[in-house]
Amino acid sequence: MSSTPGLNPAAWLFMALYLGVGAGLFVYGVHAYLMSWLFRRHEARASGVPDDTGGAPLPMVTVQLPIFNVERLVDAVAAFDWPRDRLEIQILDDSTDDTVMRVAALVAGRRDEGFRIEQVRREARTGYKGGALREGMVRAAGDFVAVFDADFLPPPNFLVATIPHFADPRVGMVQARWGHLNEDYSLLTRAQAVALDGHFL
Repeated sequence: MSSTPGLNPAAWLFMALYLGVGAGLFVYGVHAYLMSWLFRRHEARASGVPDDTGGAPLPMVTVQLPIFNVERLVDAVAAFDWPRDRLEIQILDDSTDDTVMRVAALVAGRRDEGFRIEQVRREARTGYKGGALREGMVRAAGDFVAVFDADFLPPPNFLVATIPHFADPRVGMVQARWGHLNEDYSLLTRAQAVALDGHFL
């Protein structure tokens, strides 16, 4: 009579890894399905913009831009559907090259157009981006603060669509959904867009 030899340790390890990966993918799939179901269930409520302030004065909003290359983003923020006297723009500029002078010229030009905008400089980049945001927060005049990175291009109605949510006392922060400027550039960018969109259902 012959007996079938048992699995060696390497085979057991491979099987354990295989089962572990399979279990992880199963949990990920269930989570994605649950998020999709919750989104569909609350879609009507989530997609609506709350009522306006009911005639009350609009709050002061500080927009912080902790970035190096700033021109395109400043143009987008300057196009917000929000009164200029209720909007403050901070360019948190830790640049160490000729960007400093370009930002200074940009700030001067926007000030001439009536915008409340400043270039916030620091002697040392302590804390990097977090340190720059903290420095700007100390100087901010806004009741609310919006933060954008260099690759963000918020639409003109961004503040109109987000600020009213704070009328609900249970709301302390609003996370906006990401879009994609280059989603159709290639198969890779389309795959990346699908992966990122899953976080914003």
